[in-house]
Amino acid sequence: MVDTAAVQPRIPARKRRQVAIALKHNLGQEAAPRVVAKGYGEVAEKILKLAFDNDVRVRQDPDLIEILAAVEVDCEIPIEAFAAVAEILSYVYQANGKMLSGDMAS
Repeated sequence: MVDTAAVQPRIPARKRRQVAIALKHNLGQEAAPRVVAKGYGEVAEKILKLAFDNDVRVRQDPDLIEILAAVEVDCEIPIEAFAAVAEILSYVYQANGKMLSGDMAS
């Protein structure tokens, strides 16, 4: 299982509304990652705090946020997001010392 969160910091700070989207993927069990949490403002801050407190990798990617913001919670990511999410997951798997092609022990 891999968890990631994305944040959008695109507009100037005084007008910015924090956005956080959390993804989850069970390699070998699911065809695509799913959006498991999504929030704006204070809810986004809580999602990020949970991510940081649990050593979940967080990435700022405004373009990916635009795509994922339209996805409902508990739904798979759209094909348009596959390349960006694959890049993130590849980094996360490597950072966690897990092989993409092998069995993943929890």
